[in-house]
Amino acid sequence: MTMHKKAVTAPATKRVALVAHDNMKQELILWARDHKDKLVSHHLMATGTTGNLLQKELGVEVKALISGPLGGDQQLGGLIAEGKIDVLIFFWDPFEPMPHDPDIKALLRVAAVWNIPIACSVSSANFLVSSPLFDSEFEKVIPDYDRYLSERI
Repeated sequence: MTMHKKAVTAPATKRVALVAHDNMKQELILWARDHKDKLVSHHLMATGTTGNLLQKELGVEVKALISGPLGGDQQLGGLIAEGKIDVLIFFWDPFEPMPHDPDIKALLRVAAVWNIPIACSVSSANFLVSSPLFDSEFEKVIPDYDRYLSERI
């Protein structure tokens, strides 16, 4: 059975998830400071330590989820699947040892399935926040899970 799709409108005020591996936290903080004016008009959330560091640095509310190693990446994945995250900015360390690989792949996979914009580096994050779509509504296509379930019953 094929997964049906449906169009939805992403809101102008986005729910932005900010995540960084330990070696990338400072880079994310510096990037967020440079783009504070763009970010403050959106709802920000992050995994534990990153969220606390960003809130302190930016002086704005950042909803801190649980720490990544304790399941924060999976918590973000669940929020993406529930349609509660519109943008993912995930500065991951490509040189990080392998144990983090499954977490990274799972989070990026669910973000791709639910068709949310993803930035994994300073350059891609710059492109994302400089897009006119970052501050406006836009249409996207996502899986129609309700229709899928009704056809399986």
